[in-house]
Amino acid sequence: MNQSAYEDQDFRAMVGDVKPLRRSANRASPGQPRSQPTEAQLARRESAQAELSGDSFLSDDFVELLPPFDPVEFRRDGIQQGVADRLRHGGYPAQSRLHLLRRPLAECRRALPPFIHEAYAHDLRSLLIVHGRGREIDSPANVLRSYLAKWLAQFDEVQAFVSAQQADGGLGATWVMLRKSDRARADNRERQQKRRG
Repeated sequence: MNQSAYEDQDFRAMVGDVKPLRRSANRASPGQPRSQPTEAQLARRESAQAELSGDSFLSDDFVELLPPFDPVEFRRDGIQQGVADRLRHGGYPAQSRLHLLRRPLAECRRALPPFIHEAYAHDLRSLLIVHGRGREIDSPANVLRSYLAKWLAQFDEVQAFVSAQQADGGLGATWVMLRKSDRARADNRERQQKRRG
């Protein structure tokens, strides 16, 4: 007996006594109605669709890690340095906070867009995001902090962000300034018009 015959015999011994499936058992029947999806299947489908929608525009690709003791700072064109300085020193009250400490990167990536969009929808301007950083002097750069700096710059609503002062969390927290919504701008114009008379 050759090698392939032995292998075939071994396979049959392992599989044992099997019966072929009926022809209709392994085919989809177009005439039969589908069974209704379970709640778990619906939840998974909804989650997958949300992942594919606009909320997943944040990249989890390679990011250059920030050194652990370098503060982050970002300003869009037209935003004055004084605004960033005031933001850094806590000159604007935190209207909302997001705590990302000890959370996996994928969870942080999912939590950030709804936080930013909801704050913008409610006309909030100054936000504080607590993300943490390494505690030791020789600790490696914080991965989440590096991704956060990349992600925040991708939001059109974000005008500026800077590392917080020690009292607000230091390099383990980031202040974010959102632009005014169209509604807030219209309200501001209306107040200015009333004031001028």
